Amino acid sequence: MPASSESSHRAVPGKLRVYVPATVAMLRELVVDRELRAMNDTAFAVTPALREAYASGDDEELAEVAMGEAARASLRLLADAQAGVELRGDGEPEVVDALDPADADSPAPAAPVSRRPVFRRAVIAADITDVILRPDLDDAVVRLSGPIPYDSIASVHVDLIDAEPAVAKAVDVIDAADLGDPDAEFVLGDAEDHQLAWYATQEVPFLLDLL
Repeated sequence: MPASSESSHRAVPGKLRVYVPATVAMLRELVVDRELRAMNDTAFAVTPALREAYASGDDEELAEVAMGEAARASLRLLADAQAGVELRGDGEPEVVDALDPADADSPAPAAPVSRRPVFRRAVIAADITDVILRPDLDDAVVRLSGPIPYDSIASVHVDLIDAEPAVAKAVDVIDAADLGDPDAEFVLGDAEDHQLAWYATQEVPFLLDLL
């Protein structure tokens, strides 16, 4: 059971490898801004509480557990993005112009951009200092103290295209799964059967160009 006392909010000395839930849209932001703030400053890591929760398992196996938690949290981010998509009467996503049409001085509007999210989970692995353990939230949860600098990123992990149908279905039921619905958990399992692909940091801009 997660600890509940304030004493469990301990800072980790030195650097810690953390796994940050993300989306394709967040990766684009990362490439442009050269840094990214995790949603609610929340990430996942191999923490003392996670070690205690598993009777066996080496660091590599526990890192897979932490990454799996981050990948599931990525589904929640996609669900939030999906909730922001406004559908027209024909069921197609509404689109927004890149420029404000009310601005008379604006040039001709650019091609409209759909707000429909790309249904691929994404996880950023980074080596971060000033990390706070939060076992009161869950065994692998940590809180970051600020944005993640680009040069602290070790790798990026993203679903391949064949995972998109399963991920889209999982996004629709993630809330039900959080409430313990066994059918929803089964749908999530189909998505989680897909392995995230590994990308070096310098490969991310090229990956995004293909999406």
